[in-house]
Amino acid sequence: MRLMTTTFLAAGLALPAFAADPELTVFDWAGFEEPEIFQGYIDKHGDSPTFAFYGDDDEAFQKLASGFKADVVHPCSQMVGKYRDAGLIEPWDVSRIPAFDTLDPKFLASEVFKDDDGVWYIPTDWGATAIAYNTETVPQEDVSTLQVFVDPKYQGRTSLPDSSDDVWALAYLATGTTDWTAVTDEQFDAAAEWLRQAHQNVAAYWADPSEQAQLMASGAVDIAWSWNDGVVYLQEDNYPVGFERAPKEGSSTFFCGFVNLKDAPGSEDKAYDFINAWLEPSAGKALLDAIGYGHTSTEAMATVADEQAVKDGLSETNAPILSQTPNSPEQRERQLAEFEKIKAGF
Repeated sequence: MRLMTTTFLAAGLALPAFAADPELTVFDWAGFEEPEIFQGYIDKHGDSPTFAFYGDDDEAFQKLASGFKADVVHPCSQMVGKYRDAGLIEPWDVSRIPAFDTLDPKFLASEVFKDDDGVWYIPTDWGATAIAYNTETVPQEDVSTLQVFVDPKYQGRTSLPDSSDDVWALAYLATGTTDWTAVTDEQFDAAAEWLRQAHQNVAAYWADPSEQAQLMASGAVDIAWSWNDGVVYLQEDNYPVGFERAPKEGSSTFFCGFVNLKDAPGSEDKAYDFINAWLEPSAGKALLDAIGYGHTSTEAMATVADEQAVKDGLSETNAPILSQTPNSPEQRERQLAEFEKIKAGF
């Protein structure tokens, strides 16, 4: 069963839980070790890279900052500045990445990612965070609003990600803020108060999409703030899941990609081979099928434009969108500290 397998791998955290080619270690989210996504690398070298896994962006950063060694890591966009400020990464040589020009420019529209010193980030994948729900137990009208997460009817029946970025995206949206790059103290306080109310309904915070899917499949919860992949896993198990991306307050989007770790122990040539495999057009279909995410390459996305999974989970909506683009490190730290207090019941 896919859910059990991915959960087991995720439990390995920063240990090389999926050992293969010893000359390239990829520090990644569990689930991205699917070979079809980087098939070109396997075709060239005969094996997958060695994978080590983490559960959230802040955990990955802390482990790398504490000395864990890998060659490339897969942060989401709001973390790139933190890696740069810590001196953990170096620019990519895009002359060695032939498909770089196929990347949708919107994913590089920040000096955090690309400046006069070089290209620091290769965005590869993007998705949505929205309401996953059991269509047999939760009426459609209940998920027409994000206030379902504070509805007393669902006390003990909801799940939120154990991710500061994602829960704050939810809380800001629920309280009327759709741009987190310029949050006032009043907006922060309103979101924090809402998140404290939502905490009262939470049965469990999920650490990775397979855990979220397990919580729903087991009947422990009916509603979750979910990425696309949790929904894909539930669909594969024929669970009655809906994915509401257009509640009246909106939903959020995010994108992730790879940074090149400085003083990495493995092969630099293989790091580029891995990125080039990820950017092949065939990776678009593989990524969509395995995880439900969109690809940042316009050529890769063109190969899946008519897929139902794109229409259901990645298409544009008429509701507001909070884009999880880089915000200030100070704001992220403030959010993280407040989230830890909320989880602790304060």
